Amino acid sequence: MAAVRISSRSGLPSLLLYLGIGIALGQDGIFDVKFDNAELTQVIGYAALVVILAEGGLGAKWKEVKPVLPAAAVVSTIGVAISVGITASAAHYLVGLDWRQALIIGAVVSSTDAAAVFSVLRRVPLPPRITGVLEAESGFNDAPVVIMVVALSAVGPVEHWYILVAEIAMELAIGAAIGITVGWLGSLGLRHVALPASGLYPIAVMAIAVSAYAAGAMAHGSGFLAVYLAAMILGNSKLPHWPATRGFADGLGWLAQIGMFVLLGLLVTPHDLVDDFWPAIVVGLVLTMVARPVSVFLSFAPFRIPAREKVLMSWAGLRGAVPIILATIPMVSGVQGSTRIFNIVFVLVIVYTLIQGPTLPWVASKLNIAEDPAEADDLGIESAPLERLRGHLLSVAIPTKSKMHGVEVGELRLPAGAAVTLVVRENQSFVPSPATVLRRGDELLVVATDPVRDRAEERLRAVAEGGKLAGWLGAGGSPASGTPGATGPQGGSAIPQAMKLAKKLGGAGADTRTGVNGSGNGTKARPRVPHEPPLG
Repeated sequence: MAAVRISSRSGLPSLLLYLGIGIALGQDGIFDVKFDNAELTQVIGYAALVVILAEGGLGAKWKEVKPVLPAAAVVSTIGVAISVGITASAAHYLVGLDWRQALIIGAVVSSTDAAAVFSVLRRVPLPPRITGVLEAESGFNDAPVVIMVVALSAVGPVEHWYILVAEIAMELAIGAAIGITVGWLGSLGLRHVALPASGLYPIAVMAIAVSAYAAGAMAHGSGFLAVYLAAMILGNSKLPHWPATRGFADGLGWLAQIGMFVLLGLLVTPHDLVDDFWPAIVVGLVLTMVARPVSVFLSFAPFRIPAREKVLMSWAGLRGAVPIILATIPMVSGVQGSTRIFNIVFVLVIVYTLIQGPTLPWVASKLNIAEDPAEADDLGIESAPLERLRGHLLSVAIPTKSKMHGVEVGELRLPAGAAVTLVVRENQSFVPSPATVLRRGDELLVVATDPVRDRAEERLRAVAEGGKLAGWLGAGGSPASGTPGATGPQGGSAIPQAMKLAKKLGGAGADTRTGVNGSGNGTKARPRVPHEPPLG
């Protein structure tokens, strides 16, 4: 775990540290472990990549990806083709590789690595549009590149380019259809079926994502695209126990990266890299300074993206374990010169990841693109379904920059059937009144009946983004005053219904001695607020 901490603090993708561990354990290393099974490495690498893509998809925010989806799709397909052509030409004319070897190298290194991109970008405060493009690109471009490398590594003559393009398009279409279908069905099932234990939700989510890969591969489609799209749909479906699911997926992603990178380090023979060092530097220089910028600028030409953002995205095309894993495909297929291909790719990835990863924040700062990371804080809402009681408990964490700070509980205007029943502030919990002022760092317990669960969450997110006037000023969410039967500050009839549900859960949401009812027409309607800390 020390390697994880070093990686997080240094800004280096964990790739380098874990590869170093593998090299130290392997041939020419401290323990001189002999390992040369490229086929096993490829199988384990594929499995790890599925987990990493699933974790990345679960963390992708649809509101960031949706506006840039066309741009990400273009750079993941046409951009990859441009990059392959330029890089392969450099490998052929400058390094002297034959065209098959050159095209394989061009294809292998033209894929940005999901693990490297996710780990670095989530520590760099970039605008959502840039982060959305780069993360979506890293999730999408593995699929066409894998198809291309497999086709180029096949025994016999290489297919005509138009046949290869048609095959790639068909496999991507099949993978996308299966991923969307599996993700939608999986989210529908998890939202409407209460599992017997909360710990089963993270396992179920990852199982559904992996099933999308299996279904895509069996249908002769792109399993990698299927798992990423399925995970993205699941990650944006407001599933129960979501923070626990994200934590579980993040942990699995780290384990997958560690195992994959250490294994790749074991596979390489360090003394064989010396002869291929300078060829790797030359190919990498053309890739980084020519192929990547040209592909980005041409791919984004139809879109209104500022030039400085294109420059940053050109520099942020991080490579990682994926190119090294793909370099094992020609080794398993017995392509002539495949060991040299692997060595060139290995050196290229290490050198240029070492350069690009740590310097990305500096480049973003020089281009005046970096932004305050706190601005991107999202309202944290965890849902726990209560199937027998036909309700939901929503645990809401108010982040630092949320506009919910300073809003009174009554001003939330939750729909009928939902109520704030408990507030935790500075390790003290209390039952709020409609006049209780919320503040940053508060954690709220909201009880909602099943029919209004989604509307309650939408209203909370609207207030977090637009303040107390959200809905009236078009910031999303409907004022509860327009709901039939909503007469109180929180929706009138909402409170008795939700309070009864809260009392069944232990009485946290109502004071039975004072008769809290929210009807607004009796002397017992005054809520008791025990030990409510001042707003300060």
